[in-house]
Amino acid sequence: MTGPRPPAVRAADGLDRVISALNAGFVVLASVALLLMMLHVTAEVVARATGAMTLIGTLEIVSYYYMILLVMLPMGFVELRNGHIRVDLFVQMMPRSVQLALYLLSGVLCLVFFAIMLRQSFLDAWNATLRKETIMSNFIFYIWPSRWALPIGFFGLLIAVLANMLKAIRSGKAL
Repeated sequence: MTGPRPPAVRAADGLDRVISALNAGFVVLASVALLLMMLHVTAEVVARATGAMTLIGTLEIVSYYYMILLVMLPMGFVELRNGHIRVDLFVQMMPRSVQLALYLLSGVLCLVFFAIMLRQSFLDAWNATLRKETIMSNFIFYIWPSRWALPIGFFGLLIAVLANMLKAIRSGKAL
């Protein structure tokens, strides 16, 4: 039988649950965007095929909203499930301690890189919001709201990398 779990382990498990729930929420938002995109494009195809009309802005909405949400929001969720591409052909043959050290080193490099991406995408989204950024179209099409998908996605990815690193440290082996 195991005794009560130490407070540090309970806190780490709680942090894991919060990070997983947050990233699962991002996946739900991306799924909603996927459904809306399917409905929107289907409506456009039907409208054009019947000759009834064409939906103005379909290309812009799909390109600047749906696709951005689909790509950016689920990245942390994929990281939590170790779904990103990894090349570990030679690392598999190394001792477990070396595998862990390399995993943690790559995690630190990812944290630095994604923190830089988070900062820059936040600044870009902030500036786009201040300018009420638009694109040239047949109508005024605001794209500044979609700019916020990048910092949100990078935040989810950043905390997912951190959670995986903490799991690796607790387990004593690379994930």
